Amino acid sequence: MKALMALFSLLLAVPAQADWQLDPDRSNVQASITQLNGDEPQTHHHQVRDLQGDISEDGTLRLPLKLSQTDMLTRFGELPTWAEMLANTTLVTLVAQMPPERLDALDIGESLVETLTFRLQSDMVNQEEAVPLRFTREGLNEVRVTHAEPMALDGRALMANATLRSVLSLLGYQEIDEHVPVTLDARLVNR
Repeated sequence: MKALMALFSLLLAVPAQADWQLDPDRSNVQASITQLNGDEPQTHHHQVRDLQGDISEDGTLRLPLKLSQTDMLTRFGELPTWAEMLANTTLVTLVAQMPPERLDALDIGESLVETLTFRLQSDMVNQEEAVPLRFTREGLNEVRVTHAEPMALDGRALMANATLRSVLSLLGYQEIDEHVPVTLDARLVNR
């Protein structure tokens, strides 16, 4: 019995290495796009839901993004099979470094702000963006991720990307405001 108690005490004393992943049911990004090609500017709100990704042991955070994760496709109704296959193909992958031990060290209710440099990986784009994020431990195995300060995408850069410009054009956006506000609300869970 003493050996069992000693083993239990040892397990509690050793910090656990977490294997963190995004909870797709509670992880999304919302963006507000202001359409300028019309009589009056109109702002439309869009969402990228079901964010999936994880932080590997070496601290690499990978976040693949697909067109099917957006609410934009609902405007088109049922898609032909070839279009569904295209919609489920990863368009870009966001990659950043976030040491998991920093999340492991957070006490419940404690936060840290970390500026992550995201690299956009795709065949046609090579771009980096520093994003200040707030990580808040909300439970033993849960960390909430939000932006630490207001975030916005550059509308000019979005329209300069041929793939994104094609998607935006299909949705009726010919010209958009250069300021595209973004809101992140995601949950990392310890597997």
